[in-house]
Amino acid sequence: MSHLDLELSQLKADTLKMWSMVNLQLHKAKESLLNLDKDLAREVIQGEKRVNATELKIDQDCENIFALFNPVAIDSRFVLAVLKINNNLERTGDIAEGIAKFVINVNHTFDTNLLEIARVVEMFEAAISMMNEVMDAFDKENTTIARKIFQKDELLDEINNKATSTIASYLVQNKENIEPALYLLSVIRKLERVGDQAKNMAEEIIFYVEAKVIKHRSLAEKKKS
Repeated sequence: MSHLDLELSQLKADTLKMWSMVNLQLHKAKESLLNLDKDLAREVIQGEKRVNATELKIDQDCENIFALFNPVAIDSRFVLAVLKINNNLERTGDIAEGIAKFVINVNHTFDTNLLEIARVVEMFEAAISMMNEVMDAFDKENTTIARKIFQKDELLDEINNKATSTIASYLVQNKENIEPALYLLSVIRKLERVGDQAKNMAEEIIFYVEAKVIKHRSLAEKKKS
């Protein structure tokens, strides 16, 4: 195995570690919100420092590989994809941190009925599942798995699109819960963005494995490409 191959292998391993870290952050954010566990929320906020430090290291490693080895073809595409995926992962970590901050700031528990009708748990589970699956696609260099992410994101979009009217209807009868309801609407908006980050990463996986740029194609085209 060449020196470049060793560097690329280590870069992939570090990216997968970063991915696992971010996925855990999302899971903890979910549990902190459902249980109004402010200590766990603080743990997520503290964990964001490690996510940020890892992002900087991976960025620097990518820059060093380009400077020292001048990779070409699929090796070059891989490093470029990791640079973008690394940024998507850091943004996803920011989203988890933002949700944790809502948990810290809210003064009332989240009504279980509101959580159900707003489909928050379903949305959390779908977002976490997408992140796990796109990580699996990256690990296995499997574009078939990557392409499934685009359709899965439709569920997050559906829940997000209905959220405003759902929460508005709830507040007509539950005016005392305005604060947690508005926080919950913000959580839904953030989870929708997790889906966007997962889609971006799926596109990068397809780019480096197949040398296809599908960023601006329609959903139907992405599934068929």
